[in-house]
Order: sequence, then structure tokens, then C-alpha cells
Amino acid sequence: MRLITTTDMCQLVRHIGLDEFNARLLKNLEEDFSRWEQFHLSPRHATHYHHGVIELMPSSDDDLYAFKYVNGHPSNPQQGKLCVVAVGMLADVATGYPLMLCEMTWLTALRTASTAALGAQYLARKESHVLAIIGTGAQSEFQVSALAGVCDIHAVRYYDPDAKAMAKFANNLKGRFSQLLACKSAEEAAEGASLIVTATAAKRHNRILTRDMVSPGAHIHALGGDCPGKTELDPALLDHAKIVVEYSPQSQIEGEIQNRPEATIHAELWEIITGRRPGRESDEELTILDSVGFALEDFSALRLVNELAEETGIGQETSLIPDLKDPKNLFGALLND
Repeated sequence: MRLITTTDMCQLVRHIGLDEFNARLLKNLEEDFSRWEQFHLSPRHATHYHHGVIELMPSSDDDLYAFKYVNGHPSNPQQGKLCVVAVGMLADVATGYPLMLCEMTWLTALRTASTAALGAQYLARKESHVLAIIGTGAQSEFQVSALAGVCDIHAVRYYDPDAKAMAKFANNLKGRFSQLLACKSAEEAAEGASLIVTATAAKRHNRILTRDMVSPGAHIHALGGDCPGKTELDPALLDHAKIVVEYSPQSQIEGEIQNRPEATIHAELWEIITGRRPGRESDEELTILDSVGFALEDFSALRLVNELAEETGIGQETSLIPDLKDPKNLFGALLND
């Protein structure tokens, strides 16, 4: 089976370029969401602790099976550790044999951002030039880079209560946009924005955005609310928006709509992509992609990395499955040369 380490992932992305990687990942996501009904789907299995969550996220069609191990520990950065780390596997359904074991910390950030871009293609106004991002942690630059691939972004307004995180964000994106504006509050960042991303980590019911902070016709990509008890939007904001989710059974437990159970979900994302339900219908309507992250997105990302590894030769073959002359003699092969 192929092993893709963190070093290999860096090499892959740098080899083809971040913009090309994002474009190909977006294409894979759109293809897989378009064939939603061909997948075996389920909510992720989550084990919650007072300090965080550990999850397993499986998804498969009739050819490939994928799963991801991922955590969410908001206090980790205070100990010099990442808030989110992940490892994934892709396997052959016909035999059950693993094809690839892959780092997914970077890959999760990339696919999360590409999902935002996919949603914006169908839900944001075509003239979406001003992007606001609230929360400039580890995910923020990925979000901006992916959204810039589908929207003609002229200005990025950003805010985080952590000044160091804001400085890091500005340094990483320096020179990429005509305007990169540091703001003193979430309200200031959201002012006049046609695209708003909320990407905060605190596990509590926050109200980072309220109705009066959002311009008419804006599209909100809410990704920080991703487990029970963790949200970012004022529930009243949901009453005025067209709400799209990835997978309703999971979103109702983990998404923004957990704070507003009576809220009407307009559609799942796949229904918008396939045309079963309309996306944006006017320049005035407020749209929200209540994005908690779903296993199909990991499937698309792992499928892409496997394709790229085959194309480039990046990665290494490793033996994690016994290769036996007699597949019934597992015991003998363990004890004999």
C-alpha cells in the first residue's frame, strides 16, 4: 500500500501548485456530490470529552472505501499542539485491501476550504468581491485561498482576538490581494462583505454574527460550529436565511441549526449541485452553508491524493498487510522465514 507522509503531502502540493491542487480538489468534490446517491453514508462516530472530541468519519461507494481519524481539541494551541490532526485511509472495496494511508491534517484543511469554495459557487453572488473572515487560526488562509479560486475577491477583511494569529494571517497572504484589512472587531470585519467565513474554535454557543452585522445578499460559510454545544451564529440570523447543509442527520446534531431546531433547511448541498433544489435565486437573499465537515469530502480528497501520487510517483510503498504464498497459512508465515 502507498504511504503519504506529511513530507509527501507538502511535496505534492508544491509540485503542482496550491491553486491547481485546489482546482482539482474542487472538481473531485463536485463530481462526488453530484453522485451522492451512489454512496454509503452515515454520520461520523464521535466520542466527546470535556477537553475535546475524537471522531471516525467513513464514506464509500461500490469501488472505494475511505475513513478518517480526526480530533478537535480547542485548547491544544496553548500547549504548542495543533487543534485538529488527522490520518486517513483509502481501500479497495472488492478485496478490502488498503490502497493508501495518508496524512490528513493538511488535507483536511484543504478539503474544508474547497468545500467552502464549492458552496460559494452555488450560493454566493457572482459579484462577491469583499471577503470577511472571522477567526484567523490554522484554517483561515486555506479558506481565503480556495474562495479566491472561485470568486473575484478584491478585499479581505479579517479579525481575531489573538493579535499574533492576525499577524500570521497577514504575513501568509501578503501581496495576494489588493486590500488586506485588519479589523478591530467581528462587526467591523463583516461590514460591507459579500462573503463571510466564520472559523472560530471555542467550544461554546457563540454569537459572532448577528442579523444587523450582515449586508443584504451576503453568503455566510459557517464552519466553526462542528460539534454539539459549539456554534457561531445568532440563532435569529437563521430565521432570515436560506440554509444549506451537507448531511442533515449530522448537521442537526453539530451545526448552527442545533441552536434553532425549528429552522427550515432549504437543501443539502448535493441537491443544489444536481439542480434538484435552487441555489441562490436573487442578489438580495441571505444564504448560509452550515458546514460541519462530512466524510464524503474526505473521500474526494483521498481519491485526489491517490490519483496525484500515481501521476507523480510521490509517496512510498510500505508493507502493512502480510503478503503470503498461502493465504490460509497466516500462523505459519508469522513463525517461519
